Amino acid sequence: MRSLLLLLVTVFASTSHALDLGIDVLRDRDFDVLRGKKVGLVTNQTGTDKRGTPTRTILKRALNGNLVALFSPEHGIDGTVPAGRYVATRKDRLTGLTVHSLYGPTRKPSSAMLRGIDVLVYDMQDIGVRSYTYISTMAKCMEAAGEAGIEFVVLDRPNPLGGLRVEGPGIESRWISFVGIFPVPYVHGMSVGELAQMANARGWAGSRCKLTVIPMRGWSRGMTWEDTGLAWRRTSPNIPKSRSPYYYLATGIVGSLDGVEIGTGGPTPFEYLQGPGLNGPALASRLKATGYPGVGISAFGNGVRLNINPDAGANLTQLAVHLLLEANRAARPSLFARYRDADSIFWKVYGSTSIRGLCEKGASAERIAAGWSGGVASFRAARQPYLLY
Repeated sequence: MRSLLLLLVTVFASTSHALDLGIDVLRDRDFDVLRGKKVGLVTNQTGTDKRGTPTRTILKRALNGNLVALFSPEHGIDGTVPAGRYVATRKDRLTGLTVHSLYGPTRKPSSAMLRGIDVLVYDMQDIGVRSYTYISTMAKCMEAAGEAGIEFVVLDRPNPLGGLRVEGPGIESRWISFVGIFPVPYVHGMSVGELAQMANARGWAGSRCKLTVIPMRGWSRGMTWEDTGLAWRRTSPNIPKSRSPYYYLATGIVGSLDGVEIGTGGPTPFEYLQGPGLNGPALASRLKATGYPGVGISAFGNGVRLNINPDAGANLTQLAVHLLLEANRAARPSLFARYRDADSIFWKVYGSTSIRGLCEKGASAERIAAGWSGGVASFRAARQPYLLY
């Protein structure tokens, strides 16, 4: 009897806090902003309602044939194409509609793709980090919608890192690219709907569009993914778990340089870092001595394995830089030695070449992180008018 009671309590706890996503709210509104319009949908396997039903099948049934085209980002509509690989335009197995690739010959919907469309809808799960291309796809779609004079609707979804964590370097204008398209800190603490509002108001997406955001119900800024009651769907091949965005944040920056291993392509992507010349036990000891609350650190081969609590109080971008400094110090030659400024994705990820000079001068991770504080404070103030929750 006690076991049954515990099971019922667990089930209730897992469902009672489930929030309503933008698509759930739109359905409750009887799809009012889409009725009578030809609709294009920018989506992938993460675009679902709170029960897991794909948004594209919901709209196909609800709109009486007015869902006319789909658009897919990097990794494709099923999220299985490896990072950086060409995504082909094809037919969707669920709806029979054409899926226009936005990670093939173009990153931006062409006028031919948008012909006959009245409104472009965006529903995909972001991970809350600037260098993840789904928000870049959103920016390009907003630009195309503005140029074509069509409406743009964002079905909002949670930021899995929560809405309070804002940290990391900004991005210099010369390094704005599809890798990092918005001039925001590395961790911005905004939902995609909030980002869209800020980008549209400030002209970050080029041509401004007629924007509507369908907000969530029940989400608050202090909620991380574990607080939502929602099932996690792999956003891309190397983000398989709800905690993967935290590991992406902690090791992804240094992992964009050759010469280190961070587990991508394996069962625990981004959860560890190994590099030539690193001494695992000594590195783990140094990181623990610095103090990264909420982050378990253990020796792992010639490197360390991380265990990050979603409520970790640590500055995880500082931890990323600390790992970078340690890996670069141990490498022979330097991790930066083979890179020219113009040809490295690392600068596009980090947002500046300044980190190289700081590394070579022996700056500490704490000093580097302190240099971000002014930009982070300014951004927190600047984002305030666009926050929905």
